[in-house]
Amino acid sequence: MSTTYHALLLAVVLLASIVGATEVGRRLGIRRSKRDAEGSRAGLGAIEGAIFALLGLLIAFSFSGAAARFDNRRMLIVQEANDIGTAYLRIDLLPAAAQPAIRDLFRKYLDLRLALYQSLAKHDQDPEAVRLISEAVEVQQVLWSLAVRESQVAGPPVAQLLLPTLNSMFDTCSLRIASIRLHPPRPVFFMLLGLTLLAAVLAGFGMAGAQKRSWLHIFGFAVIMASTVYLIVDLEYPRRGLIRVDASDQLLVDLRRGMEPRP
Repeated sequence: MSTTYHALLLAVVLLASIVGATEVGRRLGIRRSKRDAEGSRAGLGAIEGAIFALLGLLIAFSFSGAAARFDNRRMLIVQEANDIGTAYLRIDLLPAAAQPAIRDLFRKYLDLRLALYQSLAKHDQDPEAVRLISEAVEVQQVLWSLAVRESQVAGPPVAQLLLPTLNSMFDTCSLRIASIRLHPPRPVFFMLLGLTLLAAVLAGFGMAGAQKRSWLHIFGFAVIMASTVYLIVDLEYPRRGLIRVDASDQLLVDLRRGMEPRP
């Protein structure tokens, strides 16, 4: 099944869970009011206010962090494309006899990176991704050794231009992998989900005084809360849901296409 399908399934499950929690709260409220009609709401305002305030605070911090990490991941794609492109152009400074082998290594390295990002879309610790990372590191080592040797032949000015750029390229690639795997601890998501369902129960409890359900309020609350929680999760995993950074990878695809040998 596609990651988009799983994302939509998650949204539907969230929506149904919040509606169900609201209904549970309403029934608990009705049962409580039958036992103690006058005191069923006494002293609950402060507790509800504290829980909803905590939920709002958690949503604000979670959304802010997820949005910042999403923007950072997109900027790292641009930075990686720029670093690889710059290093590739500076191969022209090396002796002509050494250039074809180094250009082939660049093409192989970029192919591995593109395959790696597709693999990481499945899971951050996908076995295929681990293998591709290992292969990319091996290519890095060969590329670095060859570039150092040929730079020494070309002279210090060439080494000063090529080697720092190559090092920056490797650093950016490592940062990208780290950013893909960087997420808040799972207990944060569990707490966010738990507080959302608890808030739904309290909202339903507050509706117990009405003789009929207000489906507009129930579904309105459920849609807003489910959309908000889903948006936070979607921003945290931008290769698996509806919000994606795949379009930014086109920069690397275009760069790889530009590396093809000219006829």
